Amino acid sequence: MAERPWWRRLFGGAKGTGLDPARPDLVVVAASFDDAEACSAALERAERFVPGDEVVLRHHLRVPGEHVARVCALAGQDGYAAAETDEPGLLLLQRVQVLDALHCSQERSRMAGLAQRHDGVADGWEALQPG
Repeated sequence: MAERPWWRRLFGGAKGTGLDPARPDLVVVAASFDDAEACSAALERAERFVPGDEVVLRHHLRVPGEHVARVCALAGQDGYAAAETDEPGLLLLQRVQVLDALHCSQERSRMAGLAQRHDGVADGWEALQPG
C-alpha cells in the first residue's frame, strides 16, 4: 500500500479513529522488547508493517495491582485503553494511531515513565495491523 500524502501525515494527527482494536484479524507487524533497540530499527526490520496505515499500538507494562487503576486513568487521558490479558501482572495499554519512528519512540518513553512513577516497568511494545 502507498504511504499517506505528506499533508495528511502532517495535519492528520497521531491518533487514529478508523481501525477497530477488537478486529479478529489483527496481527503483530512490528514489536520491540529490547530497551536498547531504537524504534526506527524495529520498524525497519518489520516486514509486514504498512507505514502510513493505522496500527493498534500496544504497550506491555508490569505495574503493582494497587497502581493499575491510576495508570489506566492517566493513560486514558491520551486515548489509551486497557486490553485483556491472561498473564498475571501484565497490563496492556493500547490505542489506535498512525505510527512512525518518532511517535513510537515518544510513546515508548511516555509509557516507561508512567510505569516507573508507579513502581513498575515497561517491557516493550507491539504494533498490530490487519493480516
